[in-house]
Amino acid sequence: MTPTPPARGLALIGGGLALSFALAATAADWPTRPITFVVPSSPGGGTDIYARLLAEGVGKELKQTVVVENKPGASGNIGAAAAARATPDGYTFLVSATPAIAVNPYLYKNLPYDAEKDLAPVARGVDAPLVYVVPPGSRFKTLDDLLAAGKSEPGKLAFGSAGHGSPTFLGVKVMEEKTGAAFTHVPYKGMAPTMQDFLGGRLDFLQSDVASVLPHIKSGKAVPLAISSKSPLFPKVPVWTDKGLPDVPQSFSVMAPAGTPDAVIQKMSQTVVKAMQEPSVKQRLIEQGYLPVSDTPARFSQQLKAERAMWKSLIERNHITVE
Repeated sequence: MTPTPPARGLALIGGGLALSFALAATAADWPTRPITFVVPSSPGGGTDIYARLLAEGVGKELKQTVVVENKPGASGNIGAAAAARATPDGYTFLVSATPAIAVNPYLYKNLPYDAEKDLAPVARGVDAPLVYVVPPGSRFKTLDDLLAAGKSEPGKLAFGSAGHGSPTFLGVKVMEEKTGAAFTHVPYKGMAPTMQDFLGGRLDFLQSDVASVLPHIKSGKAVPLAISSKSPLFPKVPVWTDKGLPDVPQSFSVMAPAGTPDAVIQKMSQTVVKAMQEPSVKQRLIEQGYLPVSDTPARFSQQLKAERAMWKSLIERNHITVE
């Protein structure tokens, strides 16, 4: 083996040190200009509400402007692809619900991005519990009542979702597999039209994220039967996972374009945790039905890997596709 000439060796060492110092300087100085949070959904939805609260908190912590940029379409794929293609310099992040980063890779055959290779986990900011609701006056008083009817009258009861492949559909699919119940699925283009038909009496029940249905629970137009995680908003509503029924992980998370310096990812992750725990931000998150999470990129990455495996298995077993 030919030894490296001294001059070349010194050049390589010098280049490596320069790169290390550059990355260290980047992390130390970052951010020096506004940061963009790409949200792959429309303004006013659950992800957007969370992203704007997060932007406010992160902006205060970093003493820098954080801009929320909505890029809706294709179940989150358009926004996720835009974030994945962004320059990995620490000034663009994806703030997304579960589908774009853990579900869509197994539903779509031709995604414009690779969720595992093109995006790096930063932080799981909040869990977003799901809740089963029925109209007021429903004959179902508990989730057990509903599931029993789904077994004794398969296909008779109808539920709506934000679309074929959405967590509000897949969550019910998980429950059907576990219990043997069977319901009729009515897909919509988002939760807004789903909720409209539910309030109009055309659906027997919904499994919804808390934020989408919360105003209707408060007004008495929707009655909660069970929730996926204990929530201070509904201290008396049973938690279905306590009964051994399957959890349906749903969260709002922060991802970075692959190649973003690790030091910047670590700093943003720590900033997200601090922002989520700031009393005024935390209170507003809880009021929306979100549960703040203290996470690290490593823990988030492990959880994301497990969630992807779960959704992949479910989707393949049931031959679910949207193309």
